[in-house]
Amino acid sequence: MLTVVAYGLAIVVVALVAFIGLRFLLAPEAAAAGYGVPATPGVYVTVKGQRDFVLALIGGALLAFSDADAVGWYMLAGAIIPLTDTLIVLRNGGSRATAFGIHFATAVVLLVDAALLFSL
Repeated sequence: MLTVVAYGLAIVVVALVAFIGLRFLLAPEAAAAGYGVPATPGVYVTVKGQRDFVLALIGGALLAFSDADAVGWYMLAGAIIPLTDTLIVLRNGGSRATAFGIHFATAVVLLVDAALLFSL
């Protein structure tokens, strides 16, 4: 049962990261509003979309062709992104609810999934 939960959570995380990446590429203003800071003219939304989508592809490849430890390390290292996103939102006038309710909570989910995967 633990294996199903650990891998199921990893699959959900990878799918959501792919969705977020595509949303930043296809609807950047709405995606930026959901991120917690307004979209400004420039390339950051495209860079973020491309980064997230490629990270999802890497996560999918690890899920398909690797073991639980490799996916656990992916989740552990990946937790750095939402942790820094929390700081970015807070330092740029975004709401604390978005910073902690979305970004910090995502980091916690990634850390919990990493722990589950390492325990397999």
